[in-house]
Amino acid sequence: MYTTQMDAAKQGIVTKEMQLVAAKEFMPVETLRQLVAAGEVVIPANKNHTSLVPEGVGKNCRTKINVNLGVSKDHNNYEEELEKVRSAINMKAEAIMDLSCFGKTGDFRRQLVKMSTAMIGTVPMYDAVGMLDKDLKDITVDEFFAVVEQHARDGVDFMTIHCGMNQKTATRIKKNPRLTNVVSRGGSLLFAWMEMNKKENPFYEYYDRLLDICAKYDVTLSLGDACRPGCTHDATDAAQIEELITLGELTKRAWERNVQVMIEGPGHMVLNEIAANMKIEKRLCHNAPFYVLGPLVTDIAPGYDHITSAIGGAIAASCGADFLCYVTPAEHLRLPDVNDVKEGIIATKIAAHAADLAKGIPHAQEWDDAMSKARVDVNFPEMIKLAIDPVKAQAYYDSSKPECEGTCTMCGKMCPARNMKRILAGEDITLQD
Repeated sequence: MYTTQMDAAKQGIVTKEMQLVAAKEFMPVETLRQLVAAGEVVIPANKNHTSLVPEGVGKNCRTKINVNLGVSKDHNNYEEELEKVRSAINMKAEAIMDLSCFGKTGDFRRQLVKMSTAMIGTVPMYDAVGMLDKDLKDITVDEFFAVVEQHARDGVDFMTIHCGMNQKTATRIKKNPRLTNVVSRGGSLLFAWMEMNKKENPFYEYYDRLLDICAKYDVTLSLGDACRPGCTHDATDAAQIEELITLGELTKRAWERNVQVMIEGPGHMVLNEIAANMKIEKRLCHNAPFYVLGPLVTDIAPGYDHITSAIGGAIAASCGADFLCYVTPAEHLRLPDVNDVKEGIIATKIAAHAADLAKGIPHAQEWDDAMSKARVDVNFPEMIKLAIDPVKAQAYYDSSKPECEGTCTMCGKMCPARNMKRILAGEDITLQD
């Protein structure tokens, strides 16, 4: 018998989840088992999430993407959120995080787990105020852990918990003022609770209690980065590194209990700092899988932050990040709508695939080569079929039909692919009507 995927792997047991993941990743199952045992790959798979199609996150695996959704006090249409869920699943996002922070969210979370083939993540801290219906200051340690256990019982595969925001880290923040302070929602709530109650972070102080819950349900612990930079100016500062050192220590303690761990990372960061940050994280956190938000490479593009994020995400993943959290065009402005979600998913999938090409992930190049062959053959139906967003590609092609069949309205009869194909076949070409 085993408790978690890591426990099974350490015992030499190959689980059905490992078999499925190994096949997807074109990896020998024994290789995968060893990576899970070492903590370098996680398979988030809560025992109560029966609809899950498992995925591996980490070394030698395809770069995975996560989609954030959930209601807020100002926008709480659960049906719209379910539409986003269906869209994310149809677009083959590997993970969905329910970040609902208003009202009694349990029914929605349980419905989400029941219907989702993608792995499900949450941030229990977001839910604590609404679920418990009391002021943040008045929430007790036992109540915090009750919320965590409820999420685990509901079937959540991974939870983001900001265990590294301890008193030492808080002091580092105070002594090293930032331009944007703490921008992590969960991290800022914990910081506020600690300050108002003059107490240690309960998830740090009673970390073993948290590990007990994770081990019981096989919840992967996503160690949150409360001190992630909220602007390029704050990247790679003392608070960020202080917290990262703590997260590395907590990672080893989790592994001793056979609890799977991911590390969350930046944030906002200029291009030339990304590679170094990936190396620092892997070194300080013992090669645990790295889950990054962006990073956003500039702060001046509200409305286009799916682009700033995709640029940073592609670089981060090519340098070692394993899991990209999407960013939508609505970031910093509003709760994303269904179309925003789609745009964010596509941008992040492009970034992930670009990184997989750079990392030499099996069969990544084959997709690009197939598209190139379709282009040289001037085979528009095949190009559209192979597109990362076939619906949009088809709509663009249909919106502007050329006079010359087998071309598009960019080049018409001057299409180099069409003309080279004919010339090399020994045919003449005519450019005049």
